[in-house]
Amino acid sequence: MKLSIVIPAYNERGSITETVQSLYTTLSAYSIDHEIVVVNDNSKDDTISVLEDLQTSVPTLVHYTNKGPNGFGYAVRYGLERFSGDCVAVFMADLSDDPEDLVRFYNTMIQENVDCVFGSRFMKGGKLFDYPFHKLIMNRMANNIIRLVIGTKYNDATNAFKLYKRQTIEGIKPLLSPHFNLTIELSLKSIVRGYTYKVVPNSWRNRKAGVSKLKLREMGSRYFFILMYCFIEKFFSRGDFKKKQ
Repeated sequence: MKLSIVIPAYNERGSITETVQSLYTTLSAYSIDHEIVVVNDNSKDDTISVLEDLQTSVPTLVHYTNKGPNGFGYAVRYGLERFSGDCVAVFMADLSDDPEDLVRFYNTMIQENVDCVFGSRFMKGGKLFDYPFHKLIMNRMANNIIRLVIGTKYNDATNAFKLYKRQTIEGIKPLLSPHFNLTIELSLKSIVRGYTYKVVPNSWRNRKAGVSKLKLREMGSRYFFILMYCFIEKFFSRGDFKKKQ
């Protein structure tokens, strides 16, 4: 089963080389057929030049430039329209996610034969390194609200690091979110529409270079919109969008 990894990248010249090389080295060591799809989200630095240079040493790297509209969600959606694998993971350009966790996600999907594998940083085995305290408080509040509204035990819906089969991505379209709210749209739609999933622990490490693109003040209403969208679909759509068995 071919694995695709979609990485949105905006002004990530300081991180993208280590991220791509680490992924390639790890996945090659486990003989996992893969492609690394980096979407340059119209960066203002020389991210694109770095990617072009990387192609000489990372043969599985494919990169595109999303000329607009721009934003985390748009960049991920751009990649999700173009990947070639049987399954696809969303992976962060700043190497906050661990390639070894991705291998665990991939093996879990094959062994358990599930439609999705979701990471959780807040279950036994999950780890956080240098997570800003104010973001941690906001994260736990947001995820508890999501659990209550949707009625799920999954406790890390805001975690972008997840793995989906191709048919799952096709089954949860159209995707609406232009920003970081895409992270909950992908997982909540999968849950609401009846796709099977397994939750496994993953680690998160704060970026070494560059600046975080997540602006908490701007995201509250956007997360709430997607949460209400999924709530309405779950309780009022009469199963019209459910996975076809």
